[in-house]
Amino acid sequence: MRKICKALFLALMAMFAYHQADACTNLIVTPAASTDGSVMITYAADSHQLYGELYFRPAMKYGKGAMVPIYEWDTGKYLGEIPQVAETYSVIGNMNECQLAIGETTFGGRPEFADTTGLIDYGSLIYLTLQRAKTAREAIHVMDDLLQTYGYYSSGESFSIADKNEVWIMEVMAKIPQFENGVNINKGAVWVAKRIPDGYISAHANQARITTIDFNDKENCLYSEDVIDEARKAGIFSGSDEEFSFCDVYAPLDFGGARGCEARVWAFFNRYADGMDAYVDYAMGYDLKNHMPLYVKPNRQLSVKDLADMMRDHYEGTPMDMTQDIGAGGSHLPYRWRPMGFEYEGKRYVNERAIATQQTGWWFVSQSRKWLPDEIGGRYWFGVDDAATSPLMPFYCCATGVPYCVREGVGSMLEYNRQSMFWAVNRIAQFAYLRYDEIGAEVRNVIDKYENHQIQYLDSLEQEVLSVKKKHQRVAHLTQYGVNNAMKLFKQWKDLDEYLMVKYIDGNIKRQNADGSFQNNGYNNRIPASPIQKPYSEKWIESVVNDHGQVLMER
Repeated sequence: MRKICKALFLALMAMFAYHQADACTNLIVTPAASTDGSVMITYAADSHQLYGELYFRPAMKYGKGAMVPIYEWDTGKYLGEIPQVAETYSVIGNMNECQLAIGETTFGGRPEFADTTGLIDYGSLIYLTLQRAKTAREAIHVMDDLLQTYGYYSSGESFSIADKNEVWIMEVMAKIPQFENGVNINKGAVWVAKRIPDGYISAHANQARITTIDFNDKENCLYSEDVIDEARKAGIFSGSDEEFSFCDVYAPLDFGGARGCEARVWAFFNRYADGMDAYVDYAMGYDLKNHMPLYVKPNRQLSVKDLADMMRDHYEGTPMDMTQDIGAGGSHLPYRWRPMGFEYEGKRYVNERAIATQQTGWWFVSQSRKWLPDEIGGRYWFGVDDAATSPLMPFYCCATGVPYCVREGVGSMLEYNRQSMFWAVNRIAQFAYLRYDEIGAEVRNVIDKYENHQIQYLDSLEQEVLSVKKKHQRVAHLTQYGVNNAMKLFKQWKDLDEYLMVKYIDGNIKRQNADGSFQNNGYNNRIPASPIQKPYSEKWIESVVNDHGQVLMER
């Protein structure tokens, strides 16, 4: 995410800090690996500069000669324009009306494979494709056509591409430009795409993961014809075609790529697959030769709630658990602010980068379900800001509009807006970071109740909508539900913000009655009972004593 270029750095700390400047996580679940047969992918748009808003593009028809302007998603820079297609599909967020969903993670790769003359950046590639393709396989061909015709402007990128039947990972690198008379004659991109076998789960997180190419299996492996030739021309590969490994050639793994990226994939695999202890040293960057597989067989089927909660992971229960060391402070905070590396007495150290992270702009979990009509089958669960303190709002892929609280242009990263869900969620998150073991846990409890209720309610809603014969009436009903529900949730989050402030001011915790109301002292209901005052964590107390105990100790 956000144009990470994995250059070679001499200093490990500098390399790691840069490598993790902005980073995204994609989790993948195939139909037979899910509890209800859904194809599911997740995506967290993790950038310190990205605002949380829900994109919407209606279906459109265009006349001959129509053009579409291309702006780089990261910066807004105008790159040029390309011919528009005659008809486009509607798109809400990163899912279109045909249940096609696309996510991404930037891995950067070798810096020489960069083309500043390219016209299509990775963001434009996603949203143009969602407007033009119905299935994952079609999306791959549309992406290839856009890349080869207009050139690729971004650095190395991995894409999750899911439809109602299957899901693919596609990894892309620009070709090294070659100029004749000021014109790049080598525009385009090299790429490889692999289908994740049904019954398996996969993930990618800012590190290229596809290795060898299955040349004789076009059903499950697709690639650009010159993917190996370009590597040979650049002098970075000289073996046989069978030995060629995309990730090892175009984006060699280093410590930062393992510890900051592959570790997130490992965390997902470790929770839901057996035998992942064998890859702990790989995930921690100690043994880079012991590659994890691209996909694994889960030990149970996963639900949409499982996937949503995995996006809230901080390595809990693993050697990288962010709540256990002194960096977590006195309230087990599972976050480390930037920079992501530091030096002490000549040695270099890193802070962990978990799946859940404070700089998320927005995130989603998509469900594509082949047994339902498209307008009902495509669920798009959308949240803003840090996933760990952010509720997911359900929308349907057929939606013809989005609620005001997440609409584009309602606030920005430089403009606080009281009507914005992004700012409402951020207010609570910032407060929770101060007393995470108490406030964070309470927020999570509210999230769980809300999401579990939504999952249960949507099943009954869909049965009701299925009885409606006319598609346009189904679409209207599902659109209205998404809008009304999100605005109701926005009001709930505003109220929660005020409630948490009252309950937790000044390091205290007001006592509560069974109904959730605050206790009074029996004399004056305006004076609450004596508050609860919980101590800091034992790790924190121990560290304070070791650092300053001689002054603080009672004598």
